[in-house]
Amino acid sequence: MRVLSTPASPSPSLREQPTAWLLRVATIDPLLTILVLAAIVLVAVHPLTPERYVALIDWPTLQALAGLLVLTRGIETSHALQHAARALLMRVQTLRQLALLLVMLSAALSTLLTNDVSLFLVVPLTLGIARIAEVPLARLVIFEALAVNAGSALTPIGNPQNLLLWHKAGGSMLAYVQIMFPAVAIMSLLLLALTALMFGGQRIALNLEQSQDGIDRRLLSVSLALLLGFLAALELHAALPGMLIVLALFALLFRQVLRAVDWKLLLIIGLMFIDLGALAALPALTRLLPQLPLSQPLPVYWAGVLLSQFISNVPAAILLSPLTAHTAALAVGVNVGGFGLAIGSLANLIALRQVGGMAIYKQFHLISVPFLIVVAVVVSILLR
Repeated sequence: MRVLSTPASPSPSLREQPTAWLLRVATIDPLLTILVLAAIVLVAVHPLTPERYVALIDWPTLQALAGLLVLTRGIETSHALQHAARALLMRVQTLRQLALLLVMLSAALSTLLTNDVSLFLVVPLTLGIARIAEVPLARLVIFEALAVNAGSALTPIGNPQNLLLWHKAGGSMLAYVQIMFPAVAIMSLLLLALTALMFGGQRIALNLEQSQDGIDRRLLSVSLALLLGFLAALELHAALPGMLIVLALFALLFRQVLRAVDWKLLLIIGLMFIDLGALAALPALTRLLPQLPLSQPLPVYWAGVLLSQFISNVPAAILLSPLTAHTAALAVGVNVGGFGLAIGSLANLIALRQVGGMAIYKQFHLISVPFLIVVAVVVSILLR
């Protein structure tokens, strides 16, 4: 008996329409997809040389992030943060107290350790808290991102744009702090008030019956020792050798930590540098900037705030600083511009990425954009 065979149906990947295939790819990592599509559009509109695209990437920043990703993942994998989270929660009574404490801790650390390093320390601690307590994790991380943007604005070493503008302005570190203090005080007070408003006084429900893993003291001690050395390397502008030492030691001793690192974050940040750099190089923008009325502090301030929303605050500082003598107003503007859209500050993307998912971006903008409007208007009164 002859068996009739039906023709094999084409594989789903061959049947799919291009649009459906692109949508499926986009759901894997929407942020990465957006950055790739933006790069394609920018290359089509205003192509640059391959060497120029490579130069757009801030390689020391990527090297610093790579080292920090590994070291903070090592600390988290050692389970030390779970124990620290338990100890913290045993001393905090309400959700409002916890939120205020984390916000103040984030802001304080960012004045000396920079905004991104602070997030790599505080966000994993917050993740540890969320594992043993019923807390609004996404909202806490959002406020920590806002806090490091506010705190890092105070000192010349708090973030890259401050370091750039401090070198341009000259003067002592104390003089820079005195210039930034009134704006930072306003940002901080408004943020603390919003924190108290957005987090209630209910007691935190703990899940202390959850099994607690023992601390891997070998992993913890190596991670902490390397973290201190790596931070010193960053201060000496030796990010590359510091990163290579970290990667080599973890590859030899703790390979499982390397496998758990979110390496995709480096690709996202690298693409962001390319997109923002290509956007800043558009002829329309380069022709427009010299025509801006930047002879008075207030227009300089608003230019820093608004331009940061489109190309982030570090590129905004780089583009605007040669066009004005009002460095102090520009410094205030680009630091305030770290609020608002997530792209306004690299710290925002680092914080939100550690939680994961696109829903947190919507929640972030519902909080951050109104906060930017209020802060920008109130701080602008200082410059009148």
